[in-house]
Amino acid sequence: MKKNKISFETRFWAGFRTGNPFNALEEVLDFAHLDYYKQNLTQAVLHSYKGKVYKQETPCNVFVFYIAVCSFVRVCYWMLSKSKKWKVKESTRSETVFHLSSLTKEEYDNPYLAIQNAFEEKTLQEFEFFLSEITELSLSPFGSDPDSDITTPYIHLIKLLDAGELINERGIEKNKKVT
Repeated sequence: MKKNKISFETRFWAGFRTGNPFNALEEVLDFAHLDYYKQNLTQAVLHSYKGKVYKQETPCNVFVFYIAVCSFVRVCYWMLSKSKKWKVKESTRSETVFHLSSLTKEEYDNPYLAIQNAFEEKTLQEFEFFLSEITELSLSPFGSDPDSDITTPYIHLIKLLDAGELINERGIEKNKKVT
């Protein structure tokens, strides 16, 4: 039986399709700075409760943000499934620690732990639902409470963004234990 491949959906925001998750990760983080993703995620969550449209002048930017972050979450999910084949290179402690303050020391040393913890708590579909829900609510002129818990996926997504930045900065290497 043929395995289903996960689509990273990069063609919508990057302009091309890639099947390589590490290239997709690099493209997501080249597309916009880590702070952009964190700030927009936070603002979208806050606007979910307000009766005001987020980025009212250019709401299309919220949609582009949404699909880029969905691609990122899909890349993280793929990395989790293949984490035994790859490992993150050792820390040189030259990473920008200030931006990565959401991670525990263990997650900082091994960013795959943040990915593992996130997907133990929430599924890929739950992360995608969270993103679609905050996008919908933040673009609505009517204030309402989200239908589901948005705090837990928000916290894990911030951690995923920090872990993804570390993985991208450090690089990966093939795990020598797996043949």
